[in-house]
Amino acid sequence: MEMLEKIAILSLNPLKKSVCRPPSYMIVFSFSRGRMMEVRRICCIGAGYVGGPTCSVIAQMCPEVTVTVVDVNEDRIRAWNSDSLPIFELGLQEVVDSCRGVNLFFSTDIDEAIKNADLVFISVNTPTKTFGIGKGRAADLKYIEACARRIADVSSGCKIVVEKSTVPVRAAESIRRIFNANTKSSLSFQVLSNPEFLAEGTAIIDLKNPDRVLIGGDETPEGQHAIQALRSIYEHWVPKNKIITTNTWSSELSKLAANAFLAQRISSINSISALCEVTGADVEEVAHAIGTDQRIGSRFLKASVGFGGSCFQKDVLNLVYLCEALNLPEVARYWQQVIEINDYQRKRFSSRIINCLFNTVTDKKIALLGFAFKKNTGDTRESSSIYISRYLLEEGACLHIYDPKVKAEQIMQDLTKPTPSERHDTATVSRLVTIVTDPYKACENAHAIVICTEWDMFTELDYERIHKAMLKPAFIFDGRRILDSLHDQLQHIGFQVETIGKRVNQRIPFTTSGDRSEMDQPQPLKKNKL
Repeated sequence: MEMLEKIAILSLNPLKKSVCRPPSYMIVFSFSRGRMMEVRRICCIGAGYVGGPTCSVIAQMCPEVTVTVVDVNEDRIRAWNSDSLPIFELGLQEVVDSCRGVNLFFSTDIDEAIKNADLVFISVNTPTKTFGIGKGRAADLKYIEACARRIADVSSGCKIVVEKSTVPVRAAESIRRIFNANTKSSLSFQVLSNPEFLAEGTAIIDLKNPDRVLIGGDETPEGQHAIQALRSIYEHWVPKNKIITTNTWSSELSKLAANAFLAQRISSINSISALCEVTGADVEEVAHAIGTDQRIGSRFLKASVGFGGSCFQKDVLNLVYLCEALNLPEVARYWQQVIEINDYQRKRFSSRIINCLFNTVTDKKIALLGFAFKKNTGDTRESSSIYISRYLLEEGACLHIYDPKVKAEQIMQDLTKPTPSERHDTATVSRLVTIVTDPYKACENAHAIVICTEWDMFTELDYERIHKAMLKPAFIFDGRRILDSLHDQLQHIGFQVETIGKRVNQRIPFTTSGDRSEMDQPQPLKKNKL
C-alpha cells in the first residue's frame, strides 16, 4: 500500500482532534506577524481538465497575478502553448489567447515554478486503484504524494498549498504530515482544500459564474489567514456571498458528497426508466412531473445510458471505501447501489440492442455515434460509450465509431485499456473497430445506429440519406433521448426506433424493392437475464 494511503486511513478517525492544528514551526511567517500574505505568483501542478481551465480563468480575472501551469507531460504543455489545446471546452481558447504569454504560462519546469510561487495548486490525477488494498474503490494517491514531496524538497519561505484534485477525506492531513517530516527552518506551509465543481462542457461558464467556491483550512488564526489569501483571488470576480469557508475536512467531504448526490439522482431516474419501458410510461414525462416539485427540482433527472466522466464514479467509489474503512457497511452498500444501477443501465441498453437485432450482432455493422461521456467535451473518462462498445464487441459486433471531438487514438486506447477485472484483446479490438471522421460513412451498410453522446449535430443529420444507405430493417437506438421530437419522422422514413425509458409504438414499414434485407426470416428472440 502507498505510504500516503496508509497515513490517510490511519487519520480517518474523526475523534483525533490533535491533528487539526499544525506545529508552530509550520506557521507562515507573514501570518505570524498578523498580516495576510499577498498572492502574486501561482503555480498549478497538473495541466489537465481541472488545472488548465481553472488557472486560465484565474489569470484572465486577476491580471496582476502571474499564473504558471506545469506538467511532466511535454506533449500536453506543447499543446497548451499552441493553437490546438489538449482539451476542448467552449470559450477556453479565447480565455487562453487573452492572457497566455502575458500573465499565463505553461511549462515543464516544475521546480522553478514551485520555487517562485506564493500559492501552489495540486491538480494531478487521483484515479481509482486497480490493485492492492482498496482495489476498484479507493483513490490512488501516488501522484498527490509525489507532488507533496517535490514541493517540500524545492520550496523555501512561505507557501500556501491547495488541494484542487478530488481527494479522500483527510488527504490534506496526509500532505501536511509529509511537509512536517521534510520541513526546513527556512520553510513554512499552510494546506487548504479548494475542490472544483465545474462541469465539463460548460467549464468556462461554471468557472466565471460559479454556484459557489468552497475553501477549507485550519481553524487557527494562521489557517484563517491562508483561507483569506486564497479568497482574495476569487473575490476578483466571484461575489463574496458565494465563497464558502469551512474546515478542511468539511471541504473535502463536501466534494465527494456533492458528486455522490448528483450521481444518485441519475441512477434513480435511470432505475425508473426501466419501469417506464415495461409499463408504457414515458420517463421524460415522469421526470418533468417530479422535477416541478420544488423540493426535488428538475436538474440531473435526465434518463440516459448512464453517467460518466472523471468524477462521479470515482467519487462515489471513494465514498464507499471511506464508509467501509469507518465500519459503516450499511452506508457503503447504499452508495454502492448507485454504481450498480449505472452499470445495470449500460448492460440493459446493450442487451436491448442485441435482442432487437434478432438476438445476434455477430459480424453486424453497428454505427456508434458519440464517444465522449457528454457533449461539448472531448473527455472519454468512464464514458458509457466505452462500456457499451465492450459489451457489443464481446458479442462479435463490428463497430464504426464517430465522435466530432474525440481522437481515434484515444478511442482505441479506451477500448484496449485493461480494467481491474479484465484485459481486452488489442488484436480483436483492432479487427472489429473502425474509427471514422464522417457520421454518414459510419452509417453506410449498417444494421443499426446507436447514439451514445448527446451532440446537437446528431439531431440535424439527413436521416433519409442515412436510411437509404443502411441494411433493412434499419434500427436507431437513442441512448440520450435527443431524437424524441423526430420519432414520427424517423418512423415515416422507415426506421425502427428504440429509446431509453419509453416504448415507441412501432409502425413496421414495408420494404421497397430497392431495399436490402439482412435476412428472409427473423430469428426468434431469446430472453436475456441481466
